[in-house]
Amino acid sequence: MKIRRQKQAKKTLSFYKYNFGFRPPLQVLVDGTFCQAALSNKIQIKEQLPKYLMGDVHLCTTGCVLKELESLGKELYGAKLIAQRFQVRNCSHVKNPVGGSACLFSMIGESNLHHYFIATQDQALAGKVKKKAGVPLMFIIQNTIVLDKPSPRSMAFVQTAQADQLVPIQHRTNIEHLKEEQGITKDELRGKKRKRTSGPNPLSCLKKKKKGDAPPLATAAKKRQRKRKRGRSRNVAAAVQLGKESIGT
Repeated sequence: MKIRRQKQAKKTLSFYKYNFGFRPPLQVLVDGTFCQAALSNKIQIKEQLPKYLMGDVHLCTTGCVLKELESLGKELYGAKLIAQRFQVRNCSHVKNPVGGSACLFSMIGESNLHHYFIATQDQALAGKVKKKAGVPLMFIIQNTIVLDKPSPRSMAFVQTAQADQLVPIQHRTNIEHLKEEQGITKDELRGKKRKRTSGPNPLSCLKKKKKGDAPPLATAAKKRQRKRKRGRSRNVAAAVQLGKESIGT
């Protein structure tokens, strides 16, 4: 099971590296819920996370997350101690602190420019993160750290980007303008067959036979019959002549 989980993590990391430009050291933003889950399941985040992600990792948090853990009192005191060991990233809520989940979501912005991973157990925050393209999501199941598969939003973003690389938007626009200038419609492009000019039917070019014309073989047979009749009549006439002559003598 561990080998299978490692292979899946490697595949997911390759997806983000090749399509969104993630490079080590990987920056993982951690909130209070993730720290509390690690404490409850006895997970050493600093030791296990670099092994799981197969590279250098910078564990980060924000001032808002630390203040939220401090405000929650003794129940999350252990999680607070864990979070205090991480690097603190500057957020835009120095004067007016917000909740940890809202702060982490604001850190990724529109395009996740700094290539942050989000490590949280907050389902609401996870749902928002999945709607952003190019933001890896991590959570803890029982005593295991899990890197979530790329979200459908990230997959769709990559497919669109690959299509644009094959035919850039500017080129497609130029092609559409050229089609309009030439008067080419979509129906013509869908494969309407052009009618080819064809010659006359070869059978129609043959000479017509006259009704009175007989076939060559039949004509030859008739000629033979005529010759035979003529020969017979001559023989009969000669025999008659010989008979007359014999009587006269």
